[in-house]
Amino acid sequence: MSSSKTHLSRRIVLGGLGAAGLSAWAPRAGWAQGRAETLLVVQELGPNSLDMQGVGANQTVNGLAWNCYDRLLSYAAKTLPDGTTSYDRAVLAPELAESWEVAPDGLSCTFKLRKAATFHDGTPVTARDVKWSFDRAVSVGGFPTFQMSAGSLEKPEQFVVVDDHTFRIDYIRKDKMLLFNVAVVVPFIINSELAKKNATAEDPWALAWLKANEAGSGAYKVESWKPGTETVLSRFDNWTCGPLPKIKRVIARDIPSAGTRRAMLERGDADLSSGFAPRDFDQLIKEGKVKVTGVPIPNALWYVALNTAKPPFDNVKLRQAIAWAMPYEQIQSSAFFGRAVPMYGGASEVSRPVWPQPFPYVTDLDKAKALMKEAGFEAGLETTLSLDAGTATVGEPTAILIQENLAKIGIKAAIDKIPGANWRTTLNKKELPMALNRFSGWLDYPEYYFYWNFHGRNSIFNISSYQSKDMDALIETARFTNDAAEYEATLKAFITLCMREVPVVPLNQPIHDVAMQKNVSGYEFWFHREPDYRQFAKG
Repeated sequence: MSSSKTHLSRRIVLGGLGAAGLSAWAPRAGWAQGRAETLLVVQELGPNSLDMQGVGANQTVNGLAWNCYDRLLSYAAKTLPDGTTSYDRAVLAPELAESWEVAPDGLSCTFKLRKAATFHDGTPVTARDVKWSFDRAVSVGGFPTFQMSAGSLEKPEQFVVVDDHTFRIDYIRKDKMLLFNVAVVVPFIINSELAKKNATAEDPWALAWLKANEAGSGAYKVESWKPGTETVLSRFDNWTCGPLPKIKRVIARDIPSAGTRRAMLERGDADLSSGFAPRDFDQLIKEGKVKVTGVPIPNALWYVALNTAKPPFDNVKLRQAIAWAMPYEQIQSSAFFGRAVPMYGGASEVSRPVWPQPFPYVTDLDKAKALMKEAGFEAGLETTLSLDAGTATVGEPTAILIQENLAKIGIKAAIDKIPGANWRTTLNKKELPMALNRFSGWLDYPEYYFYWNFHGRNSIFNISSYQSKDMDALIETARFTNDAAEYEATLKAFITLCMREVPVVPLNQPIHDVAMQKNVSGYEFWFHREPDYRQFAKG
C-alpha cells in the first residue's frame, strides 16, 4: 500500500486586528535579512523540552517534533464541502517510508524506507534507527507508551529490522488504528547512534540528552533554543521526505502577553500567532486587517474533570449536581465569545454514535441544590478548581464563572493556576479534585478519546481517575469489533454511561483559531494543532 502526499490548503476567514498591544519590539537585523524566507511566530508558551516523549513535555513540543523529526507515515489531505482543507483522518501518505504493504493475513506491515534520507548530521537513516525509535516509544512509559498502545504497538519484539531500508511491524492483534497511530507525533525517528552515545545505564533512552538536543532527520533542525524566550529552526536542505520547504528559517518567540502579540501582528513585526482570547479572535474576524483561520478541533472538548477516586467527587450525585450548576451560556458568550461549539443542552437519550456530542445538562440551580442534598452536602463544601496557566486567556474567565455559580449551591471553590510547564506533571499525580482542561484526540475515533480519558488503564489524561469495568469492556469492544452494528451500539452505550456517571462535565468543543499576515500562505490544520512549517510560504 502506498500513497502520495497532497498539499493542504486552508479556507481563509478574513479578520482584523483590534486594539494595539503594549511595548514595541523591533526585529533583529538577522531576521530582517531574507524576510521573505523567514517566518516569525509569536506564541504564548514555547517548548519546555526538545523531546516530546519526555516527562512533562508541553503542547508546543509536539510542533517541534513534527517539524524536526520524520515519521514513517503522515496523512493526506481532504477538502470539505465548504472549501475547508484539513488532514484526512482516513488516508495515509508516505514520509520516511516511501511505500508500505500489509501482509495478506493482516498481521504485519512492511515499510520500504527512502534510501537517500539522512539525519541532520549526515548519517544515513536506516531501519535500525526506526526500530530503536519505536522500541523507545513503547518503553519510556507515560504519555508516549500509552499513545503507542492505543494502536496495539506495545512490545519491542513487534519491530523488526529486515535490512537497512526495510522495517516490519508484527501485529499483536488486528487493530484499525495501528497504521494511523504510526502517523501521529509520538513515533518519530531518532538518530539512534547519536542518542546511544549520550545515553547512560540509568538513562538508556537518552531522555536527559534529548531533552536539550535534537537528533532528527526532519525538514527543519533546531538552530537555537532558549526556553521561555525563543526557538529558532533552520531548513534542512538535504531533506528528502517531501518537497523542500519554501521557508528557510522559523523564529518562534515566547510572548506571554496577548496584547503584545496582537500589536506585533498589527505592525507587521510578526507573521503568525495563536492563543488569543476568543474575544480577540472575534474582533480579528470582524475588522479584516489580518487573516484568521478557525477550525473546530475534531474529537476535542473543554471540560471540568472531577476526581472520582477521592471524596467528595467519588459521589455520583455530587458530580451530577456540578453538571447542573455550570453556567454554560455565560461561559459560551463571556469566556469564549461564541468561538466554540456548545456541548450542553443535548437530548436525554443518545441516538447518534458520534463524539463529541452535547450532554443533556443545562444550568438548573434548583436541580443542582436538590442533588447536593441527596449527596449529603446540603451544607456545602470547599474544594479547589485547577487550570493550566498556559491556557489562562480563556481558562481563567471560565474558571471565575464556574466559581461564581458553584458558590450559589454552597460550593466554595478556590482557583489554582498551575504553570504551563508543570501542568502535565501535575495531572500525572492524579491529586486534583477539580480540573479545567482541554483534550483533543489525535486519532478521530470516539473509542480513542474514551481510551485516553476513561479507561481503567488510567492514562495521564484520565484526570478524573475514573474506573469502571463496564466502561472498559465497552471501550475494548469498540476498539476491536469488525461488526458495524455492534460498533455503533457500543459507542452509544459508553457515551450514555459517561453522561450518567459524569466523570467530566463537558463545556464545549474548542475552535482552533490562528491569525497571520495576508502575505502568508500554506497554513494547514493538523490534529496536533501546531503549525506545519513545511507548507508555509510568504509572497
